[in-house]
Amino acid sequence: MESGKPARENYAYSKHGSCSVLAAIEPKTGKRLAHVKEQRTKKEFAFFMFDLVKSYPEAVKIKVVLDNLNTHEYSAFYQEFDAETAAWLTEKIEFVFTPKSASWLNMIEIEFSALSRQCLNRRIPFIKKLESEVLHFFKERSQKGIKINWQFTQEDARKKLNRRYSEVNSANSKYK
Repeated sequence: MESGKPARENYAYSKHGSCSVLAAIEPKTGKRLAHVKEQRTKKEFAFFMFDLVKSYPEAVKIKVVLDNLNTHEYSAFYQEFDAETAAWLTEKIEFVFTPKSASWLNMIEIEFSALSRQCLNRRIPFIKKLESEVLHFFKERSQKGIKINWQFTQEDARKKLNRRYSEVNSANSKYK
């Protein structure tokens, strides 16, 4: 400190651990599924997808919107399950990937924003406590049937993302 100058403090952030929250939402019904895990690997992803498929036993095909995370791959099924189960999951699930830097197209991001503001707005020191609170948050919203009224159409996406479409194929410039 120098004489006559205000004192300065340096804030040092101390990380005490991290975890992974996996979640899915059916926007038209408000049904949700969530897992809290200590790691973020293909294993956790594969088991989450398995539970998702099990929660829709009558579904022929489940479309899952995902970002481009390195764990979001069909290969995760073959690494964690026997070939028959992995093939079954691959047949039941269709991945739809959001473009890079467009995670806002993934409706679960709306839920993660609400989770962050309403539940994770403080430090939670233990993973069991975090898991309890996160699962309670998703269960409560699911029971209340809080839906997402998604109004962004395919036509809107083509207009907004036209630059990306045109980079891939100049014939897409017609979507201006």
